[in-house]
Amino acid sequence: MHELALTESLVEQVAEHTAGRRVSAVHLRVGLLSGVVPEAIEFCFDVAASGGPLEGATLVIERVPGRLGCRTCGLESAAADGLPVCPCGSADVEVVAGRELTLTRVEVLREPSCA
Repeated sequence: MHELALTESLVEQVAEHTAGRRVSAVHLRVGLLSGVVPEAIEFCFDVAASGGPLEGATLVIERVPGRLGCRTCGLESAAADGLPVCPCGSADVEVVAGRELTLTRVEVLREPSCA
């Protein structure tokens, strides 16, 4: 399962860039044609975050549907079941959305100020 390695890498990078501050939420965009299973990322997140600054953080995943652009008829359509075929029957299509795997936002807990 490559999602475990992806999730561990995500957690490490977020922890590094937040300089050890406590993270309350991590937001991802996952395209449904990316080859990444969002449920597997969710399953792995708590394990990968355990014992570090992301422990207890919420993982928010925005699922991006697949969209295809047909080079034959010009139609843009949903990618049904991951099959790269236009409703016109042409397989001469390009993926225009759905391959995303993007960290979009990290929410960090505010440290109490010393007065």
